[in-house]
Amino acid sequence: MKGIIFTEFLDIVENRFGLEVCQQMLDDAGVDGIYTAVGSYDHRVLVKMIVCLSKITGVSPEALQEVYGEALFTRLLTTMPLGNGDKPTGTFSFIERVERHIHIEVKKLYPNANPPQFDFISQTSAKMVLDYISARCFSHVCFGLIRGCVQYFNEEMDIEMEPVNQDQSHVRFTLTLNAG
Repeated sequence: MKGIIFTEFLDIVENRFGLEVCQQMLDDAGVDGIYTAVGSYDHRVLVKMIVCLSKITGVSPEALQEVYGEALFTRLLTTMPLGNGDKPTGTFSFIERVERHIHIEVKKLYPNANPPQFDFISQTSAKMVLDYISARCFSHVCFGLIRGCVQYFNEEMDIEMEPVNQDQSHVRFTLTLNAG
């Protein structure tokens, strides 16, 4: 997993919970917390930090992942090449762009990278159904990223998440745009 995910996680933890909680999380997880944005790290270390943070704060690991994903969206947005001609105009077009362009570019830049995959099941102007597939099982981070995207585009949307398998490495999202 790319280091930017780790560095942003630590920044978000420090900003939301404070330096002392962040340091306690690192100590409890048995990690030094030294990451570079371009480095590659084992995703299980992030899972361990999330579990430790949950124990310290009393907030469920799933809720922490969603809050993290939501905050991460705007930070990652600044690093994404969106191009000039076909900028996304809403959540649906942004998610399509991530899968059809951004994930491809990530694989070009980092041949060993294994970004999650979106399989688009169906789409209308008001509803998108897609499957999230990732060996890292961060579906709640994905949920938070989608929620951050919806907020960024100032849309009203219902987001449903249904696990397709038990370990949640495959999850179906149903996004329904609310008429406003």
